[in-house]
Amino acid sequence: MEDLGDLGALKLGLVVGWNEQGGRTPKDRCDVLALPIFKQEESSLPPDNENKILPFQYVLCAATSPAVKLHDETLTYLNQGQSYEIRMLDNRKLGELPEINGKLVKSIFRVVFHDRRLQYTEHQQLEGWRWNRPGDRILDIDIPMSVGIIDPRANPTQLNTVEFLWDPAKRTSVFIQVHCISTEFTMRKHGGEKGVPFRVQIDTFKENENGEYTEHLHSASCQIKVFKPKGADRKQKTDREKMEKRTPHEKEKYQPSYETTILTECSPWPEITYVNNSPSPGFNSSHSSFSLGEGNGSPNHQPEPPPPVTDVSLKLNNLLPTTTPQEAQQWLHRNRFSTFTRLFTNFSGADLLKLTRDDVIQICGPADGIRLFNALKGRMVRPRLTIYVCQESLQLREQQQQQQQQQQKHEDGDSNGTFFVYHAIYLEELTAVELTEKIAQLFSISPRQISQIYKQGPTGIHVLISDEMIQNFQEEACFILDTMKAETNDSYHIILK
Repeated sequence: MEDLGDLGALKLGLVVGWNEQGGRTPKDRCDVLALPIFKQEESSLPPDNENKILPFQYVLCAATSPAVKLHDETLTYLNQGQSYEIRMLDNRKLGELPEINGKLVKSIFRVVFHDRRLQYTEHQQLEGWRWNRPGDRILDIDIPMSVGIIDPRANPTQLNTVEFLWDPAKRTSVFIQVHCISTEFTMRKHGGEKGVPFRVQIDTFKENENGEYTEHLHSASCQIKVFKPKGADRKQKTDREKMEKRTPHEKEKYQPSYETTILTECSPWPEITYVNNSPSPGFNSSHSSFSLGEGNGSPNHQPEPPPPVTDVSLKLNNLLPTTTPQEAQQWLHRNRFSTFTRLFTNFSGADLLKLTRDDVIQICGPADGIRLFNALKGRMVRPRLTIYVCQESLQLREQQQQQQQQQQKHEDGDSNGTFFVYHAIYLEELTAVELTEKIAQLFSISPRQISQIYKQGPTGIHVLISDEMIQNFQEEACFILDTMKAETNDSYHIILK
């Protein structure tokens, strides 16, 4: 970055001009990208975008690798923890996007995985990194070196994301630091493993009518690899030496190394939960805490807004074999699996229900995989204690007498006898207060109307129910509830027999 020199400054001067006050000169506004200065950009854009003028351009001040074939995406090597400048350039034609003139825009920086395999397990990978590097961040902004950025922020649950506001009419340069290295996400075997590539992605938004930065303007990204300090310089030198040994014919198949890296246009990051105006912790040091949110998936499997729920079974959170792929998407959203909706885009209810436990763990990682498997199989958490109660009344006593009289008929298979109806009470806290609330629900009265609960003990004594007594109830014990007026007119004593 410091070695960019006069040539880099000249190139960037051709891209955009700055006046002494830090603003752009109008005459340069319409000529950006019209000149074929950066050839790597030409080869990386789709054919229909070759003549497209993008509203912004982002330039990473780090050299591209010379060992990249002509039609492949550029690859840039970075040193761990080193500050690298990214210049934020206004690339609009005259009269384009006039609504942002004199206003700020928001840009969100992310470091994400390039490989699809790692994108599927992104949450698991980043949680593992957090565990091994407590207190560290994946991405930071070097505040003292940056120019023109306003209100830089980082969400503590997003280790790989930072955001800030900036004025396109003024000079803006942000210096970023990447603290993870590519080999930290490589399976360890015998040493010397090849590191995985990352992507630096920048999404820029303008304000909507409510003052929230949610209206997408532009997104761009580039491929990087991160090495231990000075490792990127050694790797760049090694690539250059390898290319020098190739024949002129072989060299024609590779791109030259450029002093800077142009981020190329890409799809916006689908997760929009971070793109808001809600307060988030600001930076208080060069190593602030940062994190990756629940949307910690990749652009390939991020959620779309769920369509309206119309099916009755879906409202009951039931996933059936007859559930359509669209309804399955709604079910995933409602059950907090939005991160994986893109991944299961074409899965019907039958497809999801056929997945084994190992399947979902491999796709979603251990934590979310087990949760999804339990949700798919409709596994309910068993209560700590279940008891059955029946309300005693004169009618029940008469039925009991009738049952005794007709006992013989019952034994002979007569089905005309009467029977008691019991209700199940499920207890989690195993306290007298919880039992009072559950019985009140059963009688459709307020818990305040139950004065005391007793259990009938030996010789008919009434023992006051305590937490300890409930904790010693047998599972699926049966009780008949008898009610007795308390001293006050509107309350009752409950007796468990």
